[in-house]
Amino acid sequence: MNAGPGRVGAAPVALVATTAEVLAHPELDEDLLAPWERRRLVGIRVPARRDDVVAARLLLRLCASRATGLPPRAVEPAQRCPGCGRDGHGRPYLPDHPGLGASFSHADGLAAAVVGPGPVGIDVEPLTRRPGPVPVLRRLLPHDEVDAACAEPDPGPALLRLWVRREALFKAGRDDVPLTVWTDLRRAAVVALAGATGAAGAGRADRDAGAAETPVPPLSPGPAPSPPQSPAPPSGR
Repeated sequence: MNAGPGRVGAAPVALVATTAEVLAHPELDEDLLAPWERRRLVGIRVPARRDDVVAARLLLRLCASRATGLPPRAVEPAQRCPGCGRDGHGRPYLPDHPGLGASFSHADGLAAAVVGPGPVGIDVEPLTRRPGPVPVLRRLLPHDEVDAACAEPDPGPALLRLWVRREALFKAGRDDVPLTVWTDLRRAAVVALAGATGAAGAGRADRDAGAAETPVPPLSPGPAPSPPQSPAPPSGR
């Protein structure tokens, strides 16, 4: 780690993992969650969804830890809704590090998070998910991009990439930040990262390569590809 605690110039960190990887990580435990976060978990009746939410919130702490040099227990994310201005829901942020943006995502056994200077956003979806129906997507996404995706022999993957891109930009709160989309084959996930300039691979155009994309190692920086390797539990180092 080359940035001291709280430095605005801290290197951005984007992490992607399965929920199981996060919950088994030696640095992470549900006890790290704040009381208000644990209270929100009470309303989640589906165990698998509860695990996903816990994993995403813990992964955000690990990103913040790696970006600031602080231990995960010393990082206390909060949330504030940009619409109503109330705390406890909405966009996450780090009260003790106002120069750092934060974002997390979870979906069906997957978790992703990012912490970095300025506005950031991240979204993860299962590779097999197919957003739709198309008339609804046309109301939410640029018409020309939806039409171009629908013109492909298999529109599903293209529409999914459009969806995660839009979600990441929405979470960043801006449309003019660098955007990267990639496929994590090991976790069967599609990930979009908005902002986080300076992160490994960030700032490049959409470079999703489908089945040709090399997987990201467990809990390592998001877009940076590495040689394929057999699955192994995350080391946290």
